[in-house]
Amino acid sequence: MTSSQISVDVERTPAETSGARAGAPDDRPAATDARALGGDTALREPAYPPRRTTRPGAVALRRAAIPAAILLAWWAVSGLGLVPVAVLPTIPDVLLAGWDLIASGQLATSLGASLLRVIAGVLLGAGLGLALGLLSGLSKAGEDLVDGSLQIVRAIPFLAVVPLFIAWFGIDETFKVLVIAFATIAPMYAYVYLAVRGIDRKLVEAARGYGLAGSRLIREVVLPLSLPGILMALRISLSISIGALIAAENVGTRVGLGYLVSLAQQYNRVDYLFLCVVVYAALGLLFDAFVRLLERTLLPWQRGAVLR
Repeated sequence: MTSSQISVDVERTPAETSGARAGAPDDRPAATDARALGGDTALREPAYPPRRTTRPGAVALRRAAIPAAILLAWWAVSGLGLVPVAVLPTIPDVLLAGWDLIASGQLATSLGASLLRVIAGVLLGAGLGLALGLLSGLSKAGEDLVDGSLQIVRAIPFLAVVPLFIAWFGIDETFKVLVIAFATIAPMYAYVYLAVRGIDRKLVEAARGYGLAGSRLIREVVLPLSLPGILMALRISLSISIGALIAAENVGTRVGLGYLVSLAQQYNRVDYLFLCVVVYAALGLLFDAFVRLLERTLLPWQRGAVLR
């Protein structure tokens, strides 16, 4: 053994010498091999894909594409006379009917009355459905108490209870509000129940580990996690409320969109009928825009989860 070999062995510690004898791998040769292969041992920031931004104008064009195509087809079919005017009026005729109602103030009065009925019915029905959905989703006893009855209510069409509600409450405003409430309570309950039951149990247990319990646990954990399902339930309930409004206003109404529909049927004015359909569609777009605004305000993190 030469003097250089003796000096290398002396510089090693006893642990390194025993490791080398046992055949343990040495980090220094691995690092040398990595440098020899051109490897980079420094941490790098992940190369995220570039975020695509969509202009508001492009979003508006995409949303208006299908309605514009329907209006264009309507204009072409009615303008060319392919369908009789008594079946499909022209767009100018519908616009003229709308102008007549606006000038007389009847459209604003009817629309305001219908909106008040929808708001009152949705607040009553959807509010009760939200409370019952939370009770059934959070408690097994609440589920046993509530779920069976709400499933029965969900299976009953709201049109079937209209004659019964007339016999009980008459044809005043109470009847109309209760019909809308009955139509919206079951879908609100079902979506809220599924949203609460879909919460990860580990998150709830972790919150309890930090001392959250009772109403604070519901307010700070359960409600934020179930908020997407609650907003979806609100969207469905608002859509159903329009159908319930039509059914409620067809009976004993002197003001409202349903009253305009009854007048148009009585005088066989198809242009007014189409105008009412357009107004109902505008109400649906208004309700959808309201829920989308709530989603943007309350759920800003969901924008990044959309594939563009």
